[in-house]
Amino acid sequence: MTRYIVAGGVAAGMSAASRIRRLDPEAEILAFERSGYVSYGACGLPYFVGGLVERPEQLVHYTPDYFRSERRIEVAVRTEVERIDRERHEVTVRELASGERRTLRYDRLILATGARPSAPPVDGLELEGIYVLRLVEDGIRLRQALEERKGRAVVLGGGYVGLEAAEAMRRRGWEVTLVEALPQPMASLDPELAEAIVRELERNGVEVRLGEPVQGLEGDRSAGGGRGRVRRVVTRAGRIEADLVLVATGIRPNSELAVAAGIETGVRGAIRVDAEMRTSDPDVWAAGDCAETYHVVTGRPDWIPLGTTANKQGRIAGENAAGGHARFPGVAGTAVVKVFDLGVARTGLSLAEARAAGFDAEAVEVHQRSRAGYYPGGGRMIVRLVVERSSCRLLGGQLAGPPDAVKRIDTLAAALYARFTAEDLYSLDLAYAPPFAPVWDPLLMAARQALRGPRGD
Repeated sequence: MTRYIVAGGVAAGMSAASRIRRLDPEAEILAFERSGYVSYGACGLPYFVGGLVERPEQLVHYTPDYFRSERRIEVAVRTEVERIDRERHEVTVRELASGERRTLRYDRLILATGARPSAPPVDGLELEGIYVLRLVEDGIRLRQALEERKGRAVVLGGGYVGLEAAEAMRRRGWEVTLVEALPQPMASLDPELAEAIVRELERNGVEVRLGEPVQGLEGDRSAGGGRGRVRRVVTRAGRIEADLVLVATGIRPNSELAVAAGIETGVRGAIRVDAEMRTSDPDVWAAGDCAETYHVVTGRPDWIPLGTTANKQGRIAGENAAGGHARFPGVAGTAVVKVFDLGVARTGLSLAEARAAGFDAEAVEVHQRSRAGYYPGGGRMIVRLVVERSSCRLLGGQLAGPPDAVKRIDTLAAALYARFTAEDLYSLDLAYAPPFAPVWDPLLMAARQALRGPRGD
């Protein structure tokens, strides 16, 4: 009987374990998760914090009991794999509550250890009232703090989590300041789209402070020598009063376990894998936020931590660990976020990313209605395409507008996989009806503009 051990029990880990069970009915499968929950939707945490989701259990797809009884996968929560002995084919696992350690043999090992919040290197992070939002437990703590009283919250970071959390805190009646070290939120967008996010945040009462790296956190240290509570965020522009601080300044891959075992890492310290998700050790696979991926536009390794990617990579890793030969085709970095009443989406490369990757790229932008002008509802959309100058090959796309309209990004993502040119996109037979789109869809108008050139030549 083959024994599979899975380190990590969220998207990638449990997808891998479930695929192994389907392909190897007699296998022994052991999965270990450091937190208290498995198989949950971390992307739903801001909506739980804001009250749109009532209970944390609603974010959980399957429980450990379900995996044990229905899929015969042994799942241990609050337990982490802390050491790999590749020569002996053994791992050491530790129960976090008791500190008890066990050594277990494995035949095949899946690393799905995810990522962890990356905090700025400043003083004061140990103060009370400072939160992150990565695990279900994080969401429970933050929601409790927001429900206990009202006050002023400072969100550090203008990425997906920071933007969604700022909205959640406003829903709770808190005053919110968003602080971003870079000149714009969502660094993966071109500035023209990022400006729309800033306008929407400010329209909804969020103070936005850009280009202000955090220099420290100050608190009211207690006379007894305790940690004290955070009271101010210090940036190079001054001090911001704070009753609560959310650190959402990015994440980094949890690859330390692999590094300690001598397994190779690559882009941004993520675990290096091939198209079958196999690491530099032939009996170890890696998937999810801890692992590299392949970018379909650049053709190079990349690190793009997204839930969709984690689930797909986990399934591929599980299949191949069980003897298959599935290949992961790569990603375009497709993502979408709702900021109050604005939807923003992106796929492929921004103009700056395309040029940094060596493309002779240009961008075109159109502003169009998301529905027929005479039909009620809808709104203005910004569509921005990035194309290679000589061939007009599509390299990326970005949208901003009504939240239900920006799912058009999926069409652009499919076009990137198919290596479409702007002419190919312009030729598509896209659906039309007044409640959904104007007769010339905004994507087609952007493609036509790309064929004319950025100045409409």
